[in-house]
Amino acid sequence: MEEATEAQKAHRARLGCEVPCCSSLAVSNPTSSQLGSPWWVRHPGPSGVLGCDECAGTHPVSLSTQGIYILIAVGAVMMFVGFLGCYGAIQESQCLLGTFFTCLVILFACEVAAGIWGFVNKDQIAKDVKQFYDQALQQAVVDDDANNAKAVVKTFHETLDCCGSSTLTALTTSVLKNNLCPSGSNIISNLFKEDCHQKIDDLFSGKLYLIGIAAIVVAVIMIFEMILSMVLCCGIRNSSVY
Repeated sequence: MEEATEAQKAHRARLGCEVPCCSSLAVSNPTSSQLGSPWWVRHPGPSGVLGCDECAGTHPVSLSTQGIYILIAVGAVMMFVGFLGCYGAIQESQCLLGTFFTCLVILFACEVAAGIWGFVNKDQIAKDVKQFYDQALQQAVVDDDANNAKAVVKTFHETLDCCGSSTLTALTTSVLKNNLCPSGSNIISNLFKEDCHQKIDDLFSGKLYLIGIAAIVVAVIMIFEMILSMVLCCGIRNSSVY
């Protein structure tokens, strides 16, 4: 009886260290995947993307909307998987932990496939983004009431430090709508800036390593979660208490 009690204490002490680790990792998983929800809540509507309702109906907006739907769907699935891992660890259930591990493997494979698809189609994605920018810029310059389109263009210009899709559009934008260009800039400085099309191309080519680093970090976290869930599952199975 005393031996069983000591074994149970040792088992509980071991699980007391492993359960919080597994739980915290499982909870951190969905947190990074809920990016689509705040975008949609902040900018509802048919287009829903960056509040550019004036640009509704264009292909890039449709593509971006699909991307937000995918983010929300992936976030919901990851939240369910995270809950499954936490509950399985707390209940010390081999079945739930095994299911958690299987779901992580499937999600890991899907993320790898999505990364490969994005890398292969990065040129098309960049083209779609440039088309979206051109539509928003045209609407912002022509229509004084296109506040949402102006916000989109302003975001592009401030983030990429550019103004216009070419020298001509940079001059036109600086003269007619200088408030759309980066803060503190003037007509002369805008003419010597790289155009936004070039900046977008650089973002999808020269800055691709940043996306790769983020993907590697996520992959390492998921692999660690899979290892931890299997260690915990095997520990429960091999425990002398059960």
